[in-house]
Amino acid sequence: MKRLRVAWGVVALALGAAGTTAQVATSQYDNLRTGATPNEKTLTPQNVNAQQFGKLGAFQVDGAMYAQPLFLPSVEIPGKGRHNVLFVATEHDSVYAFDAERPNDPPLWHVSLLDKKRGEETVPARDVQCPFLQPEVGITSTPVIDLQSGTLYVLARAMVGHLFSDNHYLQFLHALAITTGAEKFGGPRLITASVPGKGAGGANGQVSFDPLKENPRAALLLANNTLFLTWGSSCDVDPYHGWVIAYDPQTLAQKAVLNVTPDGTEGGIWASDTGPGADANGNVYVSTGNGTFNAARGGRDYGDTLLKLGLENSSLVVRDYFTPFNQAQLNDADADLGSSGPLLLPDLPGPHRHLLLQPGKDGTIYVIDRDNMGKFHEQGDAIVQRMHMTGGGYGAMAYWNGHVYFACSDDYLRDYALENGQLKLKTRSSIKFENPGATPSVSSDGNKNAIVWAISTKTWNGAERPAVLYAFDANNIEQPLYASEQNSKRDRAAMATRFVIPLVVNGRVYYGARDEVEVYGLVK
Repeated sequence: MKRLRVAWGVVALALGAAGTTAQVATSQYDNLRTGATPNEKTLTPQNVNAQQFGKLGAFQVDGAMYAQPLFLPSVEIPGKGRHNVLFVATEHDSVYAFDAERPNDPPLWHVSLLDKKRGEETVPARDVQCPFLQPEVGITSTPVIDLQSGTLYVLARAMVGHLFSDNHYLQFLHALAITTGAEKFGGPRLITASVPGKGAGGANGQVSFDPLKENPRAALLLANNTLFLTWGSSCDVDPYHGWVIAYDPQTLAQKAVLNVTPDGTEGGIWASDTGPGADANGNVYVSTGNGTFNAARGGRDYGDTLLKLGLENSSLVVRDYFTPFNQAQLNDADADLGSSGPLLLPDLPGPHRHLLLQPGKDGTIYVIDRDNMGKFHEQGDAIVQRMHMTGGGYGAMAYWNGHVYFACSDDYLRDYALENGQLKLKTRSSIKFENPGATPSVSSDGNKNAIVWAISTKTWNGAERPAVLYAFDANNIEQPLYASEQNSKRDRAAMATRFVIPLVVNGRVYYGARDEVEVYGLVK
């Protein structure tokens, strides 16, 4: 393993130095969660149309996909040579590595994270009392890759069933070699945690992590040589809490634990399957959903709050936070602040150099100064800007070249211009995205040839339907350049899941559906 780490570290450093080879090792392309890749040389607004662009095929997998695929170039697979590799995780607790250039081919490797000798299986949807992930719950959150060690980190759920006693539920952190899928660093590591508190579900002054009730949906984050994992709930089935747990990526040792409502309830971190963000100074940003809030009165509960966290020794500490003035009303209305993930904007000129954008389920976009987040004020929010949307926010915004793109629930894709630290609506698309809206991706060749990609997915209570991929010119999103239903016989996708984020890399577009990964690109 040591030899592999050194060899892959050299490759990763070489790729980084060259700056020309695309790689996607984390959700939404980077830890700022910009949702944009500036390295796309092939796809342009001129060639993305139904005549030249379409479905190239699909990779078959064994379950539904909610996690975003990841991509690394030129990976040496033992006995199979070098490949550009697409990494895929499913709700059947499987992880695959495919040759990204060869849709329809079998995997380069495939591993099941279920320990069959111990009788592990995926968690049935009925056991979590929530119909949103059907028919099984396994891997939901997007994994993350450590380029230096060549390791793919995955958070998986499992169950050991018993006929005459209660089933046993488990969650594991896995560290897999990108070349083979083999477990590394003594993994997998069983997820356990407890904190002092009098919150819901606690006993004897301790609140313990519940592997059945706690549902990991937000993407994994690797920042400052630390893995950050987060949890929310399944359909708000109580009792649950929002948890953030930090791990050492080399040893899988637990570094620190934070329960965001240790003396109350809820506060789940789910972000519609997008990821927590991190800045260059080691701060981690997560948004919480419904729950108790008493931090402004000296308490420790942070429901409906955007948290700025820091790892200090063996503790995760709250360095700053923002809670809407109407948090109590948001909680009563199930209008989570944390229904979306944060977007950390690159450094900007002006008085607010470090902005963060947070859409909420109540239909508000919060523009927040990361250096002074505003905390909580009953009389009104002390933030940079509040902007109204027509529907709830489920996902995350994407940023490119002074513009921000987002489709809230039951609304159109919208282009917001960023001017002097303020968002101003520029235009909207003619295409309406039903619940839950869409988390877009932007591909570009630097500051030119930018395309906004978005997927119409399954509504929360609607019938099964195919996913639909859309492409828009980032400079004019009013009419789509392409839609996968324009030539449905050739381009129709499989049945949709929810909260799916398109991955654009090396002239291809990849995204997950039920039992397959869709692959689109130039057809001529």
